[in-house]
Amino acid sequence: MFSKILVANRGEIAIRIIRSCKEMGILTVSVYSEADKDSMHVALADQSICIGSGAPSDSYLNAERIISAALATGAQAIHPGYGFLSENASFAELCVKHRIAFIGPPPEIITKMGDKDAARRIMAEAGVPIIPGSGILEDIDSALKAAEEIGYPLMIKARSGGGGRGIRLVGSPEEFENAYMTAAHEAREAFGDGALYIEKQIYPAKHIEVQLLADEYGKAICLAERECSIQRNNQKLLEESPSPAVDDELREYLSQVTIRAAEAVGYVNAGTVEFLLDVNGDFYFMEMNVRLQVEHAVTEQVTGIDIVKWQIRIAAGVPLDFGQEDVVIMGSSIECRINAMAVGTVDFLHVPGGPRVRFDSALWTGYTVPPYYDSLLGKLIVHAASREEAIRKMHAALCELVIHGVPNNIDEQIGFVSNENFRLGEYYTDFVKENNYGI
Repeated sequence: MFSKILVANRGEIAIRIIRSCKEMGILTVSVYSEADKDSMHVALADQSICIGSGAPSDSYLNAERIISAALATGAQAIHPGYGFLSENASFAELCVKHRIAFIGPPPEIITKMGDKDAARRIMAEAGVPIIPGSGILEDIDSALKAAEEIGYPLMIKARSGGGGRGIRLVGSPEEFENAYMTAAHEAREAFGDGALYIEKQIYPAKHIEVQLLADEYGKAICLAERECSIQRNNQKLLEESPSPAVDDELREYLSQVTIRAAEAVGYVNAGTVEFLLDVNGDFYFMEMNVRLQVEHAVTEQVTGIDIVKWQIRIAAGVPLDFGQEDVVIMGSSIECRINAMAVGTVDFLHVPGGPRVRFDSALWTGYTVPPYYDSLLGKLIVHAASREEAIRKMHAALCELVIHGVPNNIDEQIGFVSNENFRLGEYYTDFVKENNYGI
């Protein structure tokens, strides 16, 4: 087992990893930007090193400085969290080059799954259902021809990256060219790769993802599904597990397909296979995320399995010591992402408490939200014996959560969990738009 781990991230996920390391008796090193010098993850780590200015490119995306910090402090492994360098194959290769364990899948798997078009082909060959679509589009003319063959409405998607960027919904031929050019530009800016492909829009649909753990000895286990259908601009806002749309029979089938997907690429460590589920109960592969998900906590709540600890153990060569039969779903868990709507300073903070209420955050009274990073302020997570009770618990927790000084989306989240369609479990990826929720 590792004796020291460097956490190459910030905010709530850096704190989450540091806490798991402390429980495992592992020393931690945090890296931070000048903008984060007063942040909580800096104070909680055993060692901290400033690696640059507030701009991500000068700090959390600067692979060489992070490697230098690991070498200088004697860290044996690096946990990338999510975002930043977590899906960067070049960074994982750099870790291998310097004999530092990368807590995630091997570089070659990151490369395979980072190419969404290649991932689709691999899954199709493995018998995993995929959405009807095209290969990589060469130019606007070939793209228009492919769109005509697939039919509208459709989705234009970037080959690289994630997080909802480089994606456009197109309802008619008249919209196509502008959407194509905009998606390509956004993909080049975000990922340095403007390559695009097309998928048929599955509508209405639910966004269902299955959490996976796989060790280096060929054992893979599914930790049930999460429902992530409440989104804005393809960015998730609320997640729950288990999904109200998935029964035991479908869950078993999803697990089998997820294991098949993992075996097709020789997957190792924690990952997530994402699907679209249509109203007929048919599901289609979207992508495989090769990192820890923001919403991993709801899976931890309903299974009792610490995913971060298992990421670390697997990276250290420890085999999974439980089987698929040991994964039991206990109750229901909901997570609401609390996002900032503008920068500001927290002048009053009250965090709700009570049994099975969890707020993963880096906030404290007096903390100033920097302008350089993701808008996530924290994740409010509840767990209860039933979905109905979990909804009531989340509503009460949201009403109790107070963050003054930084405009946020707490009121909107209260609206989500109060919505009748949400309460009935009859909601889809167009939930936010259909109910006219806006910020």
